[in-house]
Formats: sequence, C-alpha cells, structure tokens
Amino acid sequence: MSQNDKSPAKEIAESVHDHEKELTKRSASVLVGAFCAFFCSVGFFNAWGIFQEYYQVNQLSTKSQFDISWIGSFSIRAMYLTSPVAGIAYDKTGPRILLSIGSIGALFAIFMVSLCEEYYQFFLAQALVFGVSSAFLLVPSLSTLTKYFKKNRALGMGIVVAGSSTGGVIWPIVLDQLLNHTTLGFGWTIRVVAFIMLPLLAISCMLVRVPVVALVQHDVNNKASTAKPKADFSIVKNPAFLLCCAGLAIANLGMFSPFFYVSSYAASLHMSTSFTFYLVSIVNGASFFGRILPGILADRYGCFNLLFCAALTSGIVAFCWTGATSVAGVTVWALAYGFASGAIMSLQTACISRLATPETMGTAMGMAMGSIALMALFGTPISGQLVGEYGYLALSMFAGATLIAGSALIACARLIQDKRLFAVV
Repeated sequence: MSQNDKSPAKEIAESVHDHEKELTKRSASVLVGAFCAFFCSVGFFNAWGIFQEYYQVNQLSTKSQFDISWIGSFSIRAMYLTSPVAGIAYDKTGPRILLSIGSIGALFAIFMVSLCEEYYQFFLAQALVFGVSSAFLLVPSLSTLTKYFKKNRALGMGIVVAGSSTGGVIWPIVLDQLLNHTTLGFGWTIRVVAFIMLPLLAISCMLVRVPVVALVQHDVNNKASTAKPKADFSIVKNPAFLLCCAGLAIANLGMFSPFFYVSSYAASLHMSTSFTFYLVSIVNGASFFGRILPGILADRYGCFNLLFCAALTSGIVAFCWTGATSVAGVTVWALAYGFASGAIMSLQTACISRLATPETMGTAMGMAMGSIALMALFGTPISGQLVGEYGYLALSMFAGATLIAGSALIACARLIQDKRLFAVV
C-alpha cells in the first residue's frame, strides 16, 4: 500500500478537520447575516411605540388605544405562532429557502403598510403578514447560529439578538426624522424604511448558511439511508424544556408592556414630547447592552442561572415603574428595565439551544417561540385595558408579577438539570 493510500476513516477525519477551519472563518459572516435579520424584524417591532402614538393622532384617530395596540401585539404573536412551522421546516430544508420567503414577505408587508388607510388594512399588513414573515427570518437565523457556536454560544446569540435592540434605537429615530422633519409624508416614509431593509435582508439571505462540516457529518452518518429526514419531536419529553418554555411564556406575557407604554407614561406626567419620543430609543439602547454583556457571563456562569436572575430583576424593576416621576427618574428606570429585559431576550434562545440536540434544534426553537405566543398574545391589549381602567400602577404590577412568576418556573427548569446551588447550568 502506498503512502498516498488513506483509510476511509482518515479521509473523513481530515475532511471534517478542514471544514472545521472553514467553519471558524464563516461564523463571523453568519453573525452579520443573523444580526441583519433581527434588525429588520424584531428591531422593527421594538419601534411599535412610535406607531402607537402616530396612528392614534393620525390614520386611526377614531380607534381606541386598546384597538390600536392589537396591531403591535398581534404582529409579535403572529411571529411566535408561526415559529413552530418555521422550525420544523428548517430541520428539513435548511435556512436559505425560509430566509428568502421571510424577506420577500416582510418587504411586501412594509410596502403595503405605506398604502394603508383603514384599520383592517394595517392589521393585515403590519400585524399578520409582517409578523408571519418575521418567523421565517428569526428561526433559521438562530438555528443556524447554534451550529457555528459551541463554546461561546450565549455570546454569539447575544450579539445577534442585539440586532433587535439596535433596530429599536435606529428605527424610531429614522421614523421621527422622516415623518416630522421632512415633507415625505407617511407613505414615502414607510417606503424608505422598506428600501433600507432590502439590502440588509439580501445580506442575511446570502450569509446565513448551514456549515459544510455539518453537511459532511450528516452525509457520513446517513450514507446508507435514502429516506427523507423526518421531524424529531423528542424534545417535548424533556421536562426541563417544558418548564423553560412555560416560564418564558409567562414572563413574556407582561415583559413588552413597558416597551409599548413607557412613552405614554411619560406623556401622562406632562413631560416634553421630544423626551417621550426618545424614551423608546433609550429603553432599546440599554437593551442592546443587556443582550450582549450577560451573554459573556452566561458562557462562564451558566445561561439558566443568568436567565433566572434577569427575569427576577426585570420583575423587581417593573414593580418600581410608577415610582419614577421625574425626567431623571424615568430615564434611570428605562435604562434599568431595558438592560434587565434585554438579557431575557438573548439568554432565552441560549437556554433552549442547550436543551436541544442538533437534530431537534429548529423544532425546539420553533416550539419555544410558539409557547411564548400562546400566553403572550393578549399581553399588550391587556396592558392597554389596565392603563385605561386602572392606570399605570396596575400595569406595573401586571408586568412585575408575570416576570417573577416566569423566573420561578425557569428556576425549576434549572434545578431539574442540576440541583447544586452554584452549578454552572
């Protein structure tokens, strides 16, 4: 046998090693692509507070605050409700087709919003179509990211999810400048938003790819099999996964209430219009750091440990909401809540990925988001009703109670995995 002859096992090992090197090089580009997907989807959701106020004064002035809030609420919940479908499809097809569907759907929805005049038109375009399309952007991005990051997964996810906070900072400023400081009007303002999203979503479609090493290993393991891959639902048998999903669902029931109503709360205290407008950007700016810094700590101290602390801290801060009655007080409160709640958004995906296997990653991500939707669908409308009937103190109690109840269930999911108090979980 010549020296050039190699055993099949050695050839496979060398092939996998070469592809692992390529994996490291591609991980940065996947981060950029996934970041863009979050910036254009959840980042745009985070600017809903601006639309809530604008619609109430302009196109939907005849509708109540409760009715208008349904548009923003249902948009996010439509994304979560569609996530299980996107997750199951991801495990079968990979990210590229799903990202293309999501990008086309999101752009179509934004262009349609620019033409809307009636309530049902805004609901169909901005709530239903954009929400459903966003699921096909988020689930493939997160599921693909887990295949590139093993050691620093929480940090990687924190950076990507921070794309939504970046959008929550930039989109309100863009909308303010175009709506209030130009003569473009609402229609062309929204079209400009769509044109900004277009290249970013194209980047996402090009850069978010399944690593070749995963395809090689899949081919080696299934070389003798010609059967099509089937959806794997074994993750639902994991009690820690079920408790984690339940905790996240309850926490998300009230978590977004301050994001949507912090501006109207400041307005109720007769603070300046410019300050109330930029409160949305302040909360999301703090959330940006809350999504990255805890990710660094989670890789060392455990993502479940940090997620429990973040949910508990967010609940405590929410209870203190109405204690802030000055500009300085509201600003400090917004920074504290944005940071703590931002950690929940980044760490929840890291915790789900810890419990899932590579074969069930897409399904687990989709089911987790779907469970959040089942509980959180009515969160924002309930918040609007509470504000209208009982004021902001009742809203702060609602947000704080749901977050603390969710943190308790997350703690149970953590203890199932390891009962040691200081274990890294």
